Amino acid sequence: MSLLLQKSSILSGVDLSISGSKSESNRLLILKELYPNIDIVNLSSSDDTSVLIEALSTQSATIDIHHAGTAMRFLTAFFASSKSKEIILTGSNRMQDRPIEILVDALKSIGADIEYLDKTGYPPLKIKGKELQISKVSLDSNVSSQYVTALLLIGGSLKNGLEINLKGEITSEPYLLMTLSLLNEIDINYTFKNNIIKIDKFNSTYLNKTFQVESDWSSASYYYSFIALSKINTEITLNTFKKSSLQGDSILSKLFVDFGVETVFIDNSIILKKTNTSISSVNFDLVSSPDLAQTIAVTCLGLKVGCVLTGLKTLLIKETNRLLALKNEIKKLGTEVTITDDSLSFFIPNKIIDNVSVDTYQDHRMAMSFAPLSVLTNISINDADVVSKSYPKFWNDLEKIGVKINKP
Repeated sequence: MSLLLQKSSILSGVDLSISGSKSESNRLLILKELYPNIDIVNLSSSDDTSVLIEALSTQSATIDIHHAGTAMRFLTAFFASSKSKEIILTGSNRMQDRPIEILVDALKSIGADIEYLDKTGYPPLKIKGKELQISKVSLDSNVSSQYVTALLLIGGSLKNGLEINLKGEITSEPYLLMTLSLLNEIDINYTFKNNIIKIDKFNSTYLNKTFQVESDWSSASYYYSFIALSKINTEITLNTFKKSSLQGDSILSKLFVDFGVETVFIDNSIILKKTNTSISSVNFDLVSSPDLAQTIAVTCLGLKVGCVLTGLKTLLIKETNRLLALKNEIKKLGTEVTITDDSLSFFIPNKIIDNVSVDTYQDHRMAMSFAPLSVLTNISINDADVVSKSYPKFWNDLEKIGVKINKP
C-alpha cells in the first residue's frame, strides 16, 4: 500500500493517546511467563508484541516471529531455559539474515541445546529446552543490548541465578537499565558493577505485581518532528508519558530543544510546543538511543540544518540497513548523505524535491520518520502498512492532527 501525504498544516491543540511501549511490553511478557502473578496494563498494540503473545501461548512446534527481532532474541533465551520444550524458532527472510550467534554462543556456554537449521549464526533455530545450571557467562555487549536483556530476563529463573560479564562498550545502555529496573520492581536482587551483572535466583511465591506500561517514546518521536517543522506555537498533547521514564528514547525531550520543540509535562501527558529555532547544525551521539536516528536526520533535512549523527552501528542489523536506507531516500529528496559503519552526516541540505516516493525497506521507522516532511511538501510513502510493526494506528492519528492522506 502506497500513501500520498499532501502538504498539510498541523492542527494545534490535538490530544492523542499512544499505546504502551513495545520495549517495556515485551520484557514484561517474558517475565509474566516466568512469574505468572504479574498483571500488565496498557500493553503495546504493535505487531511485535502480538507476535510475542502468540509465540508464548501456542502449542505449535514451529514458531514464526516474522520481522520481530526483539521476539527472536527474547524467545531464544526463554525457550532454551524452558524444560521439556522443543521448538523451531524462525522468521521472515530478513530475520534469517539478522545475526544471533553472540546470544546463541552465550546460551550454549551455560548449557543450552541450540542448533542452526540453515546458516551458522542465523535463524532458524532448533531449541531443546533444559534446566541451565551453569551460572556464569560472558558476551560482547557492543552489538545489541537485546542479547544481554534476553539473558537478564531469564537470569532469576535459573537454578543458580546468573552472572553476566559484559565485554566491550555497552550499546543502548538505557535499554539494559530498563530491564534491570523492571527486575527491581519484581524484587529480583541484582548487582551491576564493572560491567558485571549478577542476578540472584528468585523465589516468586509471594509475588503479586501490576505494571502500568508507559506509552512509547519512539512513537512520540514522529510528533516531535512534526512540531519541529511546524509554525511557531503549534501544540500537540500526547498521553501517557512519565518524566522519570525507563525508556532511553525519552532523551527526545532534551534533544529536540535544539529544533525548537518545548516539552511540558503535565500529570501523565506531555505537551509539545513549537518555539523559535536558530541552529545551523547538530552533532549528536546516539549510541544510547539509535532508534531516533531516522527521525532526527529527517528533521534536520526539513529544517535545512546540517546533521552529524554517531553511535549508529546497531542500525546495520535492524529491519534493514537503516544507514544505507536513509542515504538512498534522502538523496531522492535532493541531498547527498555520507555514511560509515557508525555514522551519518550531511551538510546544509538542498531544497526538498516535491512529490518524491520514499521506499520503506520493510522498516516501520523508515515509513514514519519521513511522514513529517508532509508539513513542507507532497510525499508518498511506499509499503505504508509496515507501520503496524510498532504503531498500527499511525496513519489514522496523522489524519487527526491534520495530515491529508490519499489512500487507495
